[in-house]
Amino acid sequence: MKKVLISSAAAMLTAAALAACAPSSGISSMTSARATADDPLVLRLAHNLNDRHVTSQALTAFAEDLEEQSGGRIVVRMYGNGQLGSETQVLGQLNQGIVDMTRVSAPGLANYDPGYHTFGLPYVFESEDEYYEVMDSPEMAEYFRSTVDDGFVGLTYFSSGARSFYTASTPIRTPEDVRGMKIRVQDMRSQTDFMEELGVAPIVMAFGDTYTSLQTGLIDGAESNETVLTQSAHGEVAKSFSLTEHTRIPDMLVISSDAWQRLDAADQELVSDAARAATEEHKALWAESIEQSVVDAEAMGVEFVTDVDTDAFREATRPVVDRYAEEYPEVAELLSVIESARK
Repeated sequence: MKKVLISSAAAMLTAAALAACAPSSGISSMTSARATADDPLVLRLAHNLNDRHVTSQALTAFAEDLEEQSGGRIVVRMYGNGQLGSETQVLGQLNQGIVDMTRVSAPGLANYDPGYHTFGLPYVFESEDEYYEVMDSPEMAEYFRSTVDDGFVGLTYFSSGARSFYTASTPIRTPEDVRGMKIRVQDMRSQTDFMEELGVAPIVMAFGDTYTSLQTGLIDGAESNETVLTQSAHGEVAKSFSLTEHTRIPDMLVISSDAWQRLDAADQELVSDAARAATEEHKALWAESIEQSVVDAEAMGVEFVTDVDTDAFREATRPVVDRYAEEYPEVAELLSVIESARK
């Protein structure tokens, strides 16, 4: 298993900050079997979403439900808004036992289990309905639980929508339309490989720099879901949103293997049930968020391009999927799980 490293100084500072607000009982050795409402098992959950984000709201609902259902024996202490660093840094902290849980974009887990590259590949899911059917399946639940030896266990997923191209003004309907463009992408190998297959120049940059880069023409476009147009105001500088829907990348709620094993079997089920309930609540919140974002973006003058040749995009990017399946047996395995869950 590859380790995600953070500096020793940062780790020490983070550990000190967490220790300062940890309960006096010492959370590293507490088990759920010993926990009581007066002396609970505290699980530290770190993520980088702001409090208004629908996934942040779902995480809060998970924490509240778990505390209630456990009678106060299990408490989730939240560190949101990137308090403890980036996704990569927090994954390192999870690995070191500094935090117990985190929300991470699924391909970010590929450093621990290469199978998670699969979720960053194009057109793995053909529709939102199929995506939910597969992700909610017993086969996928079993897969999420299979990584305990890799240092983490997947509790549930949250949708982050379908990612599509958006540009200042150029509609994208076919692979030829996007060829040669400079497109901002996430720092994920699967994403850059996918873009290069299309003849795109993938530009990895901080999300916060995207608005200005679109405004100044440093990049031609970016790719994300519809909420980016309104919640990050990209609709002010990008007026064409083309529904290529090339990836559906889930966010994962994961718990460290150490923290998971400090839960007895009944409490593991309790945590899992609360996580799944949060996912169901999130589905409705997410759908409302997308619907409202489209309405608001159209009022900003954004045109949604729906006559996209997705079959052509799927065919053009299939070699990337095949290469990953050949390079990583874990990707081939997960693709097989997904195919099985479709039936």
